Amino acid sequence: MTLKTMCTMAVQVQMLLWIKVFYNKLWYQPECTGGSDGQVGPSPRAFHVTVVIDCHMFIFGGRSGSKRLGDFWVLDTDIWQWTELTSFGDLPSARDFAAASAIGNRKIVMYGGWDGKKWLSDVYVLDTISLEWMELSVTGSLPPPRCGHTTTMVEKRLLVYGGRGGGGPVLGDLWALKGLIEEENETPAWTQLKLPGQAPSALCGHTITSGGHYLLLFGGHGTGGWLSRYDIYHNDCIVLDRVSAQWKRLPTGNEPPPARAYHSLTCMGSRYLLFGGFDGKSTFGDLWWLVPEEDSLAKRILAASPNIQNKDVEMGNENVQNIKESQMEESAVSELQKRLGISVSLHGNGVPIVDEVEDKEFIQLASNLVGERVSSDEQVSGVQALREHWRKSTPRLIPLKELGPLLRDYQRLITRRLQVNSGSDMQFVESSFPGKAAYGFYHIRNVNQLRLDDIPKLLAEYKQLVSN
Repeated sequence: MTLKTMCTMAVQVQMLLWIKVFYNKLWYQPECTGGSDGQVGPSPRAFHVTVVIDCHMFIFGGRSGSKRLGDFWVLDTDIWQWTELTSFGDLPSARDFAAASAIGNRKIVMYGGWDGKKWLSDVYVLDTISLEWMELSVTGSLPPPRCGHTTTMVEKRLLVYGGRGGGGPVLGDLWALKGLIEEENETPAWTQLKLPGQAPSALCGHTITSGGHYLLLFGGHGTGGWLSRYDIYHNDCIVLDRVSAQWKRLPTGNEPPPARAYHSLTCMGSRYLLFGGFDGKSTFGDLWWLVPEEDSLAKRILAASPNIQNKDVEMGNENVQNIKESQMEESAVSELQKRLGISVSLHGNGVPIVDEVEDKEFIQLASNLVGERVSSDEQVSGVQALREHWRKSTPRLIPLKELGPLLRDYQRLITRRLQVNSGSDMQFVESSFPGKAAYGFYHIRNVNQLRLDDIPKLLAEYKQLVSN
């Protein structure tokens, strides 16, 4: 199998995942309650710590603009209710770029961060039942203060790796903290671990995710050298094997995602789900799976064209290769269509266009607007009512949860207009649509790619489509 074939398969896996997530409605914005000063939930922020215990998501600190925060919140995901918590004991200072992990199903440990004046090396333990903070008194040598590091609980130890240290250097050290489990009666102490193998570079903004006997490190950024002031972003996978206690490079069968830092990486069984990040210039909103070769997600692509590898080797023809890759893409999408029960037309821009009656979220909004569920006989009037509602709306009046259906209907209207003008020749979309420049969001794959200042432009273009 050629590298190009494998790269194409990786793109198709990402596309299939996107379609499945999108049409199964796994992404949505829950309507929460709770808050203070008339605002639902905590104030907007970044670089905070988040720890999940059972159905509760705890949030501490972070930054809003230039202000560092020290407030403490919990979200009950059973009832979607925010509560600002009043905690006791040794309260940690306001900070950002700290890191935290759960200890069992009751406590949280937080280490380090930046308080606006200095890098921190303190350790705090929170009891989520009594809401009491305790600053841990640690004996012996301490890790250098840092921010942008990772913390990972591995059984009874907290592992800390990397981050940016005092004065600005990016660190590549690994430390273990014992004494967090009361039942063990251990004196809290740090130990620096120097493990054999292919250790990662000094990194900041990376992720380390626990999966079975392995810890998987991905991404992050470091400096270009002691004379360089620019950052280098990484996209390699490095495994810390807990059995052999050594670092290992993880080979992958195709091209990895673009290099990035400050992303999230979540372990889901044998799969890892990567989302977002920043590469010094752009903020990502893409979604990637990292799966074993024997995973059903990878096998689905291979099964779509089982003979593609042999035929490509025999023919050695680039044109035949491109045809086979295109057929594999269409076959894979068709298979997913049948499994999900949807009708998707894959056009040259790669954006799936779904009919109104099969856009369940769109129909649900129409039903809510007319006050009852739209029957098959009333769907046309319900669709018209929803479009008229958006035509009369202003950007401030459109909830975020309506942006996805609005963007899809915008793309649907453009496609219909093209089909009227050009029949089934969808190359028209790419080359000769006379108003193409006027519709700047037709090629947007996901509503998460929209910025806030895009919403007025999108709505204005949508209103023009509806009026015409």
